[in-house]
Amino acid sequence: MYCMPGTTALVTFEGAVRNMAIHELSALLWRERELLDVLTFKLEEEQLLLTSGKSRWLPHGTREVEQVLGHLAQASLARTIEAAVVAEVWGLPTDASLAELATAAPEGAWAEILTAHLAALTRQTALIKELRDSNEQYLRTAVRSTQESLADLRPAAGTYDAHGKTGDTAGSRIFDKQF
Repeated sequence: MYCMPGTTALVTFEGAVRNMAIHELSALLWRERELLDVLTFKLEEEQLLLTSGKSRWLPHGTREVEQVLGHLAQASLARTIEAAVVAEVWGLPTDASLAELATAAPEGAWAEILTAHLAALTRQTALIKELRDSNEQYLRTAVRSTQESLADLRPAAGTYDAHGKTGDTAGSRIFDKQF
C-alpha cells in the first residue's frame, strides 16, 4: 500500500490496477464511438455520391470506409482485451459482455458510464446498418439501370429481313451512329 501525493487515503496495488483498467476501457470505448461516428459520416458521404450520380468518386469513398473499418477492428480488439482485464479484476469471466460489466460494476458511477457507452454503441450500430442497407439498395438500383442501358445498346438477335440478313434495328437513341 502507498499514499498518493496530496491525499491521505491509502491505495493498494490492486485498487490502482482496477482503476487504471476501467479508465482505459472507458477511453477505448470513447475511441470506438468516435470511429463509429466517422464511419457514419463516410457512409453518408457514399450515399450522397450515389444519389447525386457522382459514381466516379465511389472508389475513393469505399477506400475511406475500408480504412475506418480497419481502425475500428483494431480499436475493437484493444477494447476486448481491456474488457477482459476489467472482467478478471471484477471476478467475471474474461469474455463478459459490456452489459455484464455494467451490471457487475463495483462503483456506482462506472455502472452508469458503461451503460451509457453500451446504449450509444447500440444506437450507432443500428444507424450504420440502416445506412449500409440503404447504400446497398442504391448500388443495386444503379447496377440494374446500367445493365438495362447496356441491353438497349446491343442489336436484337434473331431478327432477319426479307433477304435473310439481320435487319438494322433502331439501335440506341442515345448515340449518333456517325461516331
